[in-house]
Amino acid sequence: MSSAEQAQQQQQNAAATRNLLARAHSPDSANRIYGDKIQHRTLHLKPSSPPPAVVNARTARRKARELVKEKAKARPKPLSSRERRQLGLHEIPKAGQKYDMYEPLGELWRGYAREILGNDIYGGGPAAGAKLASAELHGAPAEVVRSRCPGRVGIKGIIVRDRKFVLEIITKERGLKVVPKEGTTFRIEVPREDASAQSQSSDGHPFTFDLLGDQLMLRPADRATRKFKTHFLKTL
Repeated sequence: MSSAEQAQQQQQNAAATRNLLARAHSPDSANRIYGDKIQHRTLHLKPSSPPPAVVNARTARRKARELVKEKAKARPKPLSSRERRQLGLHEIPKAGQKYDMYEPLGELWRGYAREILGNDIYGGGPAAGAKLASAELHGAPAEVVRSRCPGRVGIKGIIVRDRKFVLEIITKERGLKVVPKEGTTFRIEVPREDASAQSQSSDGHPFTFDLLGDQLMLRPADRATRKFKTHFLKTL
């Protein structure tokens, strides 16, 4: 098609467009709309492509993000409580159920008990009992002095695991014993730090505290923040 034919075709299209606008608008409005919207309409061109350096940097950032996402998906999930129990992660192996292995832990606990009890260790009373009930019991030397099951009375050793409803005690002769807290009274002894203190008797016996297992039926983390109150117990 020649240039003359193209110009003629454009004139015909313009005339047809003006006729269509004249049917819906007044002559002035039709001329204004044709000039603003059609004849002098702004033509938005597509922006040019970015330089290769920008493209390469953008691609590198995208690949880095994808790599981070892949690593996050490949990260192993933490074990659930059921999986820990099935794997036996909280169980003490047979090779570790020896009393001699936990004697240093018992010595550390005795120093810890003397520190938290302070002067209450000499007088006892509700203040000392509340502190000891909220204290950490792992490593404490304990003895069962009262229980609903007579066979448990006399179990003596070091507490190696404090659970919500039971205490696991390692003994010298009988190995690891699991003792329920309910209906059981535990006796804990704290040796004197200075045998020549005036407030101590001359017999040299350690300070002894009796803890009721019914009052210890909490997880160690919950028991540490709980305030124990003095009240009547039917079991006594």
